[in-house]
Amino acid sequence: MPNLSDELLQQLKESLFSGALLPGAELQSQRRMSEGLAVSRSTVREAVGQLEAEGYVEIRQGGKTRVKNLLEPHFNLPLGEGKALGDNPEFQRQVLEVRAMLEGEAAYYASLRASDEQLAALDKEYRQMLQRGQRETTLAKAKEDLRFHMMIAESSHHLLIISFSQLFYTRFFNAIYGVLTRTLKTYGRYPEGIRAQHSAIHQAIMNRDAEAARRAASEHILYTRRHLEKEC
Repeated sequence: MPNLSDELLQQLKESLFSGALLPGAELQSQRRMSEGLAVSRSTVREAVGQLEAEGYVEIRQGGKTRVKNLLEPHFNLPLGEGKALGDNPEFQRQVLEVRAMLEGEAAYYASLRASDEQLAALDKEYRQMLQRGQRETTLAKAKEDLRFHMMIAESSHHLLIISFSQLFYTRFFNAIYGVLTRTLKTYGRYPEGIRAQHSAIHQAIMNRDAEAARRAASEHILYTRRHLEKEC
């Protein structure tokens, strides 16, 4: 018969697997967890210790416990930094191909699984994107765009999508930024259609229309890829 520590361990694992606890997030302190769940500190300590032993979390100096990204040890793709890859058009096209697939699936699952609170946060971020002016730097625009798409991934409650998105966006940010820089130099602005595509992604997710969200998110990236091909 499972004891309290085993039950708590299973609850924590379910939170990890469902994306309720995101990779990189910190767990509550053991004291707060003990008080909130009405279990002993020793029960919490045993459960968290087992999570660490199984490789799900790491306990840092000072006692803070961070959720690990389980894909990170296996993510051996090139960094995509500097002139060698980040500014290489062919590499940028490959990054966009992966983004089209990844963001389509993220939008699909976010439509089905996002909480009401996550939908409200995504709606707020989208509306703030509309209000941000042309005075922003290209770097700021790239970060805003990825923040919007990362929020969609985090709302998917799909551990593989969340974990891969975190690593992919971080590892290949220079290539993603390079695509936007090249596009803005060519057109002086976002190509026509980008704003409408963001709107389509946002609306489909808000309506919980998973298939429409997948199509809109994938087409958004493939549209950018087509523009890149014209520029090169």
